[in-house]
Amino acid sequence: MEVASNGGMLYHEVQESKLCAVHCVNTVLQGPFFSEFDLAALASDLDHRERQMMLEGTDGGGRGGGGVSAAADGDFFSQESHNVSLDGDFSIQVLEKALQVWDLQVIPLNSQAAKPAQFDPESENAFICHLQDHWFCIRKVNGEWYNFDSLYAAPQQLSRFYLSAYLDSLKGFGWSIFIVRGNFPKECPISSAEAPSSYGQWFSPEDAERISKSCNELWDRSPRIDHTDKMVSEIEDADLKAAIAASLMDAGPSMPAAPGVSCQDGSPHKEETK
Repeated sequence: MEVASNGGMLYHEVQESKLCAVHCVNTVLQGPFFSEFDLAALASDLDHRERQMMLEGTDGGGRGGGGVSAAADGDFFSQESHNVSLDGDFSIQVLEKALQVWDLQVIPLNSQAAKPAQFDPESENAFICHLQDHWFCIRKVNGEWYNFDSLYAAPQQLSRFYLSAYLDSLKGFGWSIFIVRGNFPKECPISSAEAPSSYGQWFSPEDAERISKSCNELWDRSPRIDHTDKMVSEIEDADLKAAIAASLMDAGPSMPAAPGVSCQDGSPHKEETK
């Protein structure tokens, strides 16, 4: 009998500012492996490589030949970053790079390589879902499927039958879905004191189920928005933008080494924003 990973516990991160990409990567890996600054460094490295490729294309083809036009490369270089926004939204390329550090591969569900999963999603181990500026993962942990959306207070279990129907529902609403394949970490090698991310919490499956049920009951009532909470949230978002900008300025082009390292609505996703 296979030993349960991480002692049978589930790792979940609840939404912090607009860091859903960080939460998504960490819940795929089931541990606090990356912080927003780690992903910002990867984004900076990708930006550097892309600009180098643009320059090489311009030099190779010339302004009047097959190279990059002045308007095109001018538009490209006018952007602060093509892989991270100042409010913390990262591109799929950044998520892909982060997971490659742990020898995991990201594949679009609508690609030819993913065709078997289109008919039998249960045979996979993890999915990344994206719409507009929100990311979350669906992950199989110890033989059971869970929705690790950071908008939820705890992981929500999905039955094998519902998994396929849920993915079809997401596709119908316009979500982009990616498969994650490879050898997932069996144990989180990072202690709480060493963790680069402090947004996570470990749940037993029983606690996750209890919290999810409690939240669903609370959300049967119409929630009221506290204007003080809104103001605090706006201040936190401003601080995050400043931190991401500073990180992009400080980050070098080299990739980091592998680390040694409020209840929310439980209804099906539509057009969610953070």
